Amino acid sequence: MAELSASQDNEIGDGTTGVVVLAGAILEQAQKLLDKGIHPLKIADGFEQACEIAVKKISEIQEELDISKNNYEFLRKCATTALGSKVVSKC
Repeated sequence: MAELSASQDNEIGDGTTGVVVLAGAILEQAQKLLDKGIHPLKIADGFEQACEIAVKKISEIQEELDISKNNYEFLRKCATTALGSKVVSKC
C-alpha cells in the first residue's frame, strides 16, 4: 500500500488517500472471494473484466464539452480543482 501511495504521488502528485482507500476496498472484496474458495487467478480475471466494463461504460456516457460556452464555467471548475491539489499548495 505504501508503494502504491508513493507511486500515485510520484506520477500524479495527489490522490494518495483515494488510491489507498480504493485498493483497500478491492482487497477486502478479494478476501471475501478467497474465503469462498475462488482461485486467485479467477479473482484477478474478474477484476480485469470489471475494469474493461467500467472503461467501456465511461466511453459510452462521456460527453464532449465546449469549454468556451457558459462563460468558461467548465474550464474554471477544472482550474479550481487543479489549483486545489497538494502539488500547487507545496509551491
